[in-house]
Amino acid sequence: MRIMITGATSGIGYQLALAYARQGHQVIACGRNQAKLDQLITQNLNITSLCFDLTEYQDFPDLREPLDMLIFNAGDCEYIDDSLNFDAKMFERVININLISVAYGLEKWLKHINKSGRLVLVSSSAALLPLPRAEAYGTSKAGLTYLGRTLAVSLKEHEISVTTVHPGFVDTPLTQKNNFPMPMLINSKEAAIKITQGIEKGKSEINFPLVFVLLMKCFSFLPLSIWQRLASRMV
Repeated sequence: MRIMITGATSGIGYQLALAYARQGHQVIACGRNQAKLDQLITQNLNITSLCFDLTEYQDFPDLREPLDMLIFNAGDCEYIDDSLNFDAKMFERVININLISVAYGLEKWLKHINKSGRLVLVSSSAALLPLPRAEAYGTSKAGLTYLGRTLAVSLKEHEISVTTVHPGFVDTPLTQKNNFPMPMLINSKEAAIKITQGIEKGKSEINFPLVFVLLMKCFSFLPLSIWQRLASRMV
């Protein structure tokens, strides 16, 4: 297979690139740090790279060959610590990288996916439940999850499958900035294994760690007033 992965310079994307390359697939690793992409390439000859910034939509590269799978994995997280003094610029930054850049990527590359190919959107378990300080991150991931679910319907006639991924806490450079407890934390290699296994099974949604995501879904069934009282204790 020929697989394109955004956000491949670290974390889950890095491990996905290595995992698929070691399986013998041709991997196009995308990121904005050429030095890190070069380090990735030296580990496996099946990896090539494209260096660009996902927020610079006009600079998205053209593809010369078709894809069998396109994985949108890149993302960022910033928290709103003072919701009364809402930071619209920060909100815009997070929405742009986590959601709007995916839309431009779809416009540019979706038509290059072969029939019987697959689109993968790496969302977050944060999309399942309103969490304190996550107004920007949660909104972007909830939008990405909705996008994945709707594309799964509309792309069926084009014989393109869609998988939406909801990871819990994964130890990456992004989560290492968090200053709060992260229950059921797993490493990025474990996360990549869960994703590749789920894709191999043809799953439309991949949720892990399973117990963590099930707890999130159970909380989502609570009356909103009760959840708001519980969530307020996390602030």
